[in-house]
Amino acid sequence: MDLQELRLKIDAIDDELINLFQQRMDISAEVARHKKLHSIPVHDPVREKEVLDCLSGKAKEEYRSYIIALYKLLFELSRTEQERVHNNFQEVL
Repeated sequence: MDLQELRLKIDAIDDELINLFQQRMDISAEVARHKKLHSIPVHDPVREKEVLDCLSGKAKEEYRSYIIALYKLLFELSRTEQERVHNNFQEVL
C-alpha cells in the first residue's frame, strides 16, 4: 500500500472519529441536563477513574498511555461542555 492509500484510510477514520466525538459531546450535554435536574456535580473523578481503568485494560499494551492521555482530554472536553450546558440550563416547567 502506498502513502496516498494509507492517508486515505486515515482520512476515513478521522471522519468516523469526528462523527463519534460529536455524538459523545451531544450525550455529554444530555448528561449535564440530567445532572442539573438531580443536583449532581458535573465532575465525577471516581467515574473517570473507573472508565480509564476499563479502557486502558482494553487497549494494546503499547498504546495504553496514549489511550489514557486521549481519554483524559475527552473527559476535560466533556466536563467543559457539561459545565456550559449545566450553567445555561433552565428547566422547563
